[in-house]
Amino acid sequence: MQFLLKLVLSIAVIIGCTQIGKRVPALAGLIAAMPLTTLIVMAWLYADTNGNPAVMTEYTRGVVWGMVPTVLFFLVAMLCFRQQLPLAVVLAASFGVWLAGALIHQWLLR
Repeated sequence: MQFLLKLVLSIAVIIGCTQIGKRVPALAGLIAAMPLTTLIVMAWLYADTNGNPAVMTEYTRGVVWGMVPTVLFFLVAMLCFRQQLPLAVVLAASFGVWLAGALIHQWLLR
């Protein structure tokens, strides 16, 4: 039952953001970038680990440093969209840059 609640809430956030994006794309971007997803994960993780401070500290540290590759992803996507590149190219380029950043992220956090 708890898994189903997590699933429904997570899907509702994504669908809600998508619906808003049809009318006000910049607002949907702000909502998608806000710590809503990380807040949901933080709440589930806190509940699942009984608020273990070590787990929560590592999670939040990963989120803070994980923002760097995420920002790079969206910078590349924005530049690619400005060049009117096809979505597949935008996603491939953005994900490639994000993956490189994520690998560096994981290496630095060891």
